[in-house]
Amino acid sequence: MKKLLLCMIAFFIVGASMAEAKPKVAILATGGTIAGSIDSAVATTGYTAGVVGVDVLIKAVPEIQNLAKIQGQQIANIDSSNMRDEIQLKLAQEINKLFASGVDGVVITHGTDTMEETAYFLNLTIKSDKPVVLVGAMRPSTAISADGPKNLYNAVALAADKNAKGKGVMVAMNDKIQSARGVVKTHTLNVNAFSSPDFGDLGYIVDGKVYFYNNVAKAHTKKAPFDVKNLKELPKVDILYTYSNDGSAVAAKALFENGTKGIVVAGSGAGSIHEAQKEVLKELLAKGLKVAVSSRVVAGNVAVSEADKKLGFISAEDLNPQKARILLMLALTKTNDPKKIQEYFLKY
Repeated sequence: MKKLLLCMIAFFIVGASMAEAKPKVAILATGGTIAGSIDSAVATTGYTAGVVGVDVLIKAVPEIQNLAKIQGQQIANIDSSNMRDEIQLKLAQEINKLFASGVDGVVITHGTDTMEETAYFLNLTIKSDKPVVLVGAMRPSTAISADGPKNLYNAVALAADKNAKGKGVMVAMNDKIQSARGVVKTHTLNVNAFSSPDFGDLGYIVDGKVYFYNNVAKAHTKKAPFDVKNLKELPKVDILYTYSNDGSAVAAKALFENGTKGIVVAGSGAGSIHEAQKEVLKELLAKGLKVAVSSRVVAGNVAVSEADKKLGFISAEDLNPQKARILLMLALTKTNDPKKIQEYFLKY
């Protein structure tokens, strides 16, 4: 009897110890399709995004409790096309606090429209090598083919995985692991909507098991110099799209006169800009505007001539316009020197 009692005590101690060993994962909700709803089980468009709360999302996938000790927090509940600097700042500040308090990993539920932008912003502003994973859905929670629950399960599995440390901010969608630096939304509606044209996937997830086969070469998180701890707003940076007959340059002038500090040009090809537009940008450069040249093409580097670099044009390298905006915005919190900003684009 005594031996049986000792065995039972040992069993409970081991069980408690195993439960205690589970990593702590915080789920921060911001809305999006994963929290979307419509009064139809077959509809995958026409829904309202950002309706379901974080508690409902967590309860819908009870299996995540087997992976980690879960806590949830509602940061926002929006369609991600309405993402704002203020919410991205709030996310970065809250995640840094959570990591300082002992949380082991963070999952962010997010709309897919601007997911790559928030992911890259956090990749440059989180001051920890602990895993941060963004996840969303291409179909609302009410659809019979909803992809959100499995995506959320995979994201928690990734955030709880010990090998995910030091990988930078990641995106977990459709069983694939993408880096924040490389990931791009490349389809409007398919569940396989995200890829990394220049970098490739970081890995994949199968039934909660994480497999990595790639690394991120660019510096990120703890190695990035951008500190947003005390920031309440960010410098205004906008994007201009280049196209044939783009000759008036009215938009560039109007943005500059309205307080824009930087412009990212979505150039054609390898970063070409219509000659009439370019002449006006040269004038604005001389007045203090910062101009980064990206491309509207989905993959590849831009080519900025040495002559244009001397005028102050900055190469966005292989960053698409929306991510180049993120980096230029953060760069302007540190410096106004185009040469220093160019160094940031080469490194991050």
